[in-house]
Amino acid sequence: MTAAPLVERLHITLTGAVQGVGFRPFIYRLSTELALSGWVANSSFGLAVEVEGAAEDVACFLHRLDRERPSPAVVLTRDVTRVDPIGLRGFEIRHSDDSLEKTAAVLPDLATCPECLSEILDPSNRRFGYPFTNCTLCGPRYSIVLDIPYDRPNTTMRAFALCADCLREYTDPADRRFHAQPNACPKCGPSLASSIEETAHTLASGGIVALKGTGGFQLLCDACDPAAVARLRERKHRDEKPLAVMMPSIDAVRRHCRVSAGEEALLRSPAAPIVLLDPLAGPCMGKAIAANVAASSPYMGVMLPYSPLHHLLMRAYPSPVVATSGNHSEEPIAIDNEEAIERLAGMADRFLMHNRPIARPCDDSVVRVARGGEYPIRRARGYAPLSVAIADESAPVLAVGGHLKNTVAIAVGKQVFLSQHIGDLDTAETRRAFQSAIADLCRLYEFEPELVACDLHPDYASAAWARDSGLPVIEVQHHHAHVAACAAENGVREPYLGVAWDGAGYGLDGVIWGSEFFLVRDARFERVAHLRPFHLPGGETAVREGWRAAASLLCETFGPERIPDSFFPAAPHRAVLLRMIERGVNAPLTTSMGRLFDAVASLAGVAGRSRFEGQAAMALEREIGSLRTADAYPLPHGDWSPLIEAVVDGVRRGLDRALIAARFHNALVEWLLRVAGEVGVERVVLSGGVFQNRYLLERAASVLESNKFVVHSHRRVPSNDGGIALGQAVLAGRR
Repeated sequence: MTAAPLVERLHITLTGAVQGVGFRPFIYRLSTELALSGWVANSSFGLAVEVEGAAEDVACFLHRLDRERPSPAVVLTRDVTRVDPIGLRGFEIRHSDDSLEKTAAVLPDLATCPECLSEILDPSNRRFGYPFTNCTLCGPRYSIVLDIPYDRPNTTMRAFALCADCLREYTDPADRRFHAQPNACPKCGPSLASSIEETAHTLASGGIVALKGTGGFQLLCDACDPAAVARLRERKHRDEKPLAVMMPSIDAVRRHCRVSAGEEALLRSPAAPIVLLDPLAGPCMGKAIAANVAASSPYMGVMLPYSPLHHLLMRAYPSPVVATSGNHSEEPIAIDNEEAIERLAGMADRFLMHNRPIARPCDDSVVRVARGGEYPIRRARGYAPLSVAIADESAPVLAVGGHLKNTVAIAVGKQVFLSQHIGDLDTAETRRAFQSAIADLCRLYEFEPELVACDLHPDYASAAWARDSGLPVIEVQHHHAHVAACAAENGVREPYLGVAWDGAGYGLDGVIWGSEFFLVRDARFERVAHLRPFHLPGGETAVREGWRAAASLLCETFGPERIPDSFFPAAPHRAVLLRMIERGVNAPLTTSMGRLFDAVASLAGVAGRSRFEGQAAMALEREIGSLRTADAYPLPHGDWSPLIEAVVDGVRRGLDRALIAARFHNALVEWLLRVAGEVGVERVVLSGGVFQNRYLLERAASVLESNKFVVHSHRRVPSNDGGIALGQAVLAGRR
């Protein structure tokens, strides 16, 4: 007599970004195929599943659950509990359970999938040419969600009643649009207010278009028309900062840029970010990208069409277009139609709008490939608000980030949820956006912080908000937060050497830090090395005028009498600046690595001023080009005087600027290696905006790894100030 098969019943909980990606119909189909009974439901923490059946089929279910789950899903935890079988019959998709604490991750907006694109381009399909086509694998998520769990009544699509055909898709577990919350068609969904053909004509005529995208408005113009680009820059008040380009296809990208396999994968990914690429000297065929698009940047920011509307426009106008944020520089992007008409009227010649509301602004993300993997520069559409898993349970912390490239974050259990990129908090408009982002994130997760973490700098707008919040405040030193963010996203355990190189951060001693080495152990940050401090004559003005930092270093290296008058832009500057440096009046001390870059760029004749943050450093990196050398200038114990002497000597002898730039970068790497050797811990964590420099990052990692160190750099959050909210949350949560 054959024994009855062993029956098992499992209760499974999945946390992370598991809603809105077709996970429930996937589980339904898998369970049905394996003849398992049970149910699946969205919940406030993620996804809940029960399966019951033959033990071998249950084991197969678990194996295939990991291997075959929907590609956009991000599973942070999977808890499996064996419970007593109760004779479940059949498999069902249950209604969402929203009674528990809200910790389910909201999925980012996802680029159009191949299946939906095929439908849009098929004249026989009912969605032919429809610019709001989506399914469970693609389309808007974060930009439309109003509440958790992610169900249609909790999105801005709730105003659009599904037609009979769309409802049939929405309710059929076998359909790829089963519970695709933004599901729509021309009969029942959003619509455009003007035509794509007229928009293409405006671009062809050299005009500027304001297009309502997934997470806000974009300003578009022909990227091959220098006059159109110049008009856009003038109207947007964006003089030299690089502009992103949307290419109609990957073939078009290859005609204008070098593209590695990793870079192409990022361009084609569901996140579809702007990817920083190396431009070719000239396209293989067709028109060249206007020189004033990338301006002084050594890279070109490129993206592919990521929404149905973009795909349709790129087919109507198959030429590269500038696609930049719909705002004046340093302001938040516009998301509402009436708001856009008011704010962008002086910039756009035509508006391409629609009637699908946007719940929150979400700019385009910017990434690059470094160290063979993804390296984020700006984290927004396609990535936010995915959480970062952390090792230890955190107190309920609200982290309000820094002043530049601001993001905010909340710590919930062992997850930290980061907002989208908000921007620099210099304007009233951006500060309002900052406050809205805090309220939005807390409301979405019904989160009540017990304390707020902020930067140590007394003048940051984010820190001022924290002090006025009425919550207990924990101040986190800027560079501690940088290092902690990188360590947290990589799961690095103490002890480790944390390296934070950037432009500025308020130090524990009141000095402006920016070249910091920390030995991190036992939850303590011991500052073990930094650059020799130097004066910044003019304070904030020196951030934009790198020649001021150069004058300070020359003065302290050679003495004021040896600095030629020709070095100063105007005659009165010499006496004034030298007096500032000598007396320390309006000339704060700093250990800033960013300002050292500015000074060397000025001395080498690469850039004396910066019209945007990091411009001089970018120009200095660009000078290296394809040159590879191990030669390095001296930088003993962080003392820059021998380095400055060597740079000046090289300039006087007419040394090639590429070699000067390479030797300077190599000096920093050699110093980093020496400090790591002296500290003697295996793990090294690299953070701070200076490490956005690919040459520096990759050479530092290579040299350290060849000397048996384990190097960790950013992969999930930016190394610049866009990542410090994560570090603040982690450090404050531990206290």
